[in-house]
Amino acid sequence: MLFTSYGFIGFVFLLLVLYYAVPQKMRWPLLLLFSYAFYYLADPIYLVYITITSISVWACGVWIERFRQEQTEYLSLHKEELSREDKKNYKASVKKKQWRILLIALFLNLGILAVLKYTNFMISNINGILDSFGKEPLGFWTIALPMGISFYTFQAVGYIIDVYRGTTGAERNPFRFMLFVSFFPQLVQGPISRFGDLSKTLYAGAPFDKKNLAFGLQRILWGFFKKLVIADRILVGVNAIIQDTDTYYGIYVFVGMLFYALELYADFTGGIDITIGVAECLGISVTENFRRPYFSKNIKEYWNRWHITMGSWFTDYIFYPITVCGPMLKLSKASRKYLGEKIGKRVPIYLSGFVVWLATGIWHGASWNFVAWGLANYVVIMASQECEPLYARFHRAFPRLKGTRMHDLVQVIRTVLLMSLLRTFDCYRDVPLTFRMVGTMFTDPQIDRLFDGSLLQLGLGVSDYAVVLIGLLLLVSVSLFQRRESVRVQIARLSYWPRFCIWYGLFLIVLIFGAYGVGYDASQFIYNQF
Repeated sequence: MLFTSYGFIGFVFLLLVLYYAVPQKMRWPLLLLFSYAFYYLADPIYLVYITITSISVWACGVWIERFRQEQTEYLSLHKEELSREDKKNYKASVKKKQWRILLIALFLNLGILAVLKYTNFMISNINGILDSFGKEPLGFWTIALPMGISFYTFQAVGYIIDVYRGTTGAERNPFRFMLFVSFFPQLVQGPISRFGDLSKTLYAGAPFDKKNLAFGLQRILWGFFKKLVIADRILVGVNAIIQDTDTYYGIYVFVGMLFYALELYADFTGGIDITIGVAECLGISVTENFRRPYFSKNIKEYWNRWHITMGSWFTDYIFYPITVCGPMLKLSKASRKYLGEKIGKRVPIYLSGFVVWLATGIWHGASWNFVAWGLANYVVIMASQECEPLYARFHRAFPRLKGTRMHDLVQVIRTVLLMSLLRTFDCYRDVPLTFRMVGTMFTDPQIDRLFDGSLLQLGLGVSDYAVVLIGLLLLVSVSLFQRRESVRVQIARLSYWPRFCIWYGLFLIVLIFGAYGVGYDASQFIYNQF
């Protein structure tokens, strides 16, 4: 069920009416019912996978917590008769049992994700090898990939790791945990919530609040504007460029990568706005996933602002554990001994970063273009860190440049262009083709084609470009105003008629200029595929 479809609007409206009509203690069960109904409407078979994940992770979490409680009780009862060494050995034995339970949960659920999402990718690579030897190819699986499986699997895995670490208590009620995993607004494209954060409001059944409802509807409307007015309109031009590589090369690769940067931002953040807005209408707080990423001055800062919950997940559950694990510490010690202190201390960061970005690429999709995209990000970030002494030397030589608006603007433009260039792997979905098309920007740019009317042959008319340009200016303006305080809060302080004109005007813009028509209902959000 697409977020911008009439069916979804009716679904949310019915939920809101029932949600505030039933007693507070019945609201989270109602949410669970609607979340499972949402998933059932996508495909009934999907319920099998999400239920297996929910029940298995819940059971393992309770199991781990039980061992922790038994340890506390045992040590309390025998604290006088046990030596320090006995206590240490006992704790180690309990930790070992908990570790085994954690491995069961990880193996099962990451295994389901790997089999469903990556089997055909592996088969295609094996077939490539078989073909080189003249052997018969293997057949591909025809099993469908469950909607949002990467998001809900990572959310569940983060929970069980937190329970193992003791930073989150295990949820005793299996149905409450099933709601945490399946909460439908964030099921499609995130954010990847932590149990300790989402559970604070997910089960509370907040009383009706006109402010929450108004702010939530405003956030939904803003998401509709981004998706329907900007993303779905510019998508026509993006598809025209990347699907006809014989016609659109050179300068059009540059145009396409900028179009795609705008489309992806409007599409993804628009979906997140709808997610947060629906949750806000229900009195539920969902973590923000973006913080003006296109105002970043370097790629590291960009990834601290873009898809924030995914970045923090990889940092907390992959990067840090690898960096401080026993083998890595031994390798770091050996590296410092044989390679010197300066290089040796960087080895753990290099290797951990490599694994994180490789995993990030694979998480985004089961194809080599995503692997290349992830590793390209890794190379640029590592190169940028290694060049920091050069940047420092440059700023010492030209101290007046640092901190000026012009210098900041140059850094922002550089970051946007670099990130857009890296995303060409996502656009063309083929690594050799991507390199070939990017190469044409330099070998055969044909800049004059920008002025010969070719831009009007991409399926976009003058009015479409005007709408996109005005929409882009509105996005930038809101982002600038947002730096000081939420725009919704600023608008809320206005008198009634200015507020009414702003929000009713935005509603009319979406209604009139939204990209509807043939194929509208099939225009999925980009991150649905993950």
